[in-house]
Amino acid sequence: MIDAYWLPVIFAGLMALSILVYAMLDGYDLGVGILMPLHKDEEPTRDIMIASIGPFWDANETWLVLAVGLLLIAFPSAYNQLFYYLYIPTIVMLIGLVLRGVAFDFRAKAAVSYKLIWDYCFRAGSLLTSLAQGYMLGMYVMGFNTDPSSIMFCLLSALGVTAAYCYIGAAWLIIKTEDQLQHRAVRWAILCGRVTFIGVVAVCIVNLWVNPEVYRRWFTFPLVMFVLLLPALCMTAFFANDFLLKKLPLTNDRLNWLPFVITAVIFMGCFCGLAFSFYPEIFPGKLTIWQAASAPESLRFILVGALIVIPVILAYTFFAYKVFHGKATALRYH
Repeated sequence: MIDAYWLPVIFAGLMALSILVYAMLDGYDLGVGILMPLHKDEEPTRDIMIASIGPFWDANETWLVLAVGLLLIAFPSAYNQLFYYLYIPTIVMLIGLVLRGVAFDFRAKAAVSYKLIWDYCFRAGSLLTSLAQGYMLGMYVMGFNTDPSSIMFCLLSALGVTAAYCYIGAAWLIIKTEDQLQHRAVRWAILCGRVTFIGVVAVCIVNLWVNPEVYRRWFTFPLVMFVLLLPALCMTAFFANDFLLKKLPLTNDRLNWLPFVITAVIFMGCFCGLAFSFYPEIFPGKLTIWQAASAPESLRFILVGALIVIPVILAYTFFAYKVFHGKATALRYH
């Protein structure tokens, strides 16, 4: 039987895994939605961009549901306190997700004259969702303070997360598209990568500045000699990806997958850095995972279900990406 001490750690790990996978997978399809060109003459381009995410985007959002569900059942007191502060941005995010879902279906059924309107809605929903998630990240880093400087940082975080989603979205389009659209995706990836780099650096500096405990964790000797390898890895990945993107596309579409992989490494590095900054606190400065956890008996019961559901979701995700691999083609509705 698993010791009660380790149960909150296991559920924190499962929740972290869900959030990370969601940020990478739904991040790229949000990014594709934001990058959609809305000129009326570019409908074929928008169709291919939609086709590149069509088989995946519903499944990608499953990871968000899983993360929130784990938070609710494993850490109920943290769930209550977190969403007390995040109620409004959560509502904005849900509005964006609903708008995306409605627009995705209606653009296929609407009269030709209304299709562009639904494309605007799809882009607006993607943008709202990304901005809301970035704002929530900023609130978490700032300890849910609502003074003007904290709000300004949250807005900066919202823009940074949106740029990061566009970055990984453009990298996804490099894999799934060809010819002119692929060339445009490369240019988008270069621009968004540089903006994302500035945003990551800004968030790191502010996080160290406003959280003395975080600063102590990162710069305590001799631990500093090891943990600073993480930001060094992220910085190297940013520069390597920028160098690679300038060379793409290559003959026979070689290495078209590599920018996405490098961008995913950046996402993982940033997420690990954030986790290292705050673990084991699930509510910065107020609650640790042990203080917020449900009763050990409940966690043991829930763990059985989680260990069944999560592998099923992973298997389905792998199967979907295997079946629908290859280049996106023009949409055909039947």
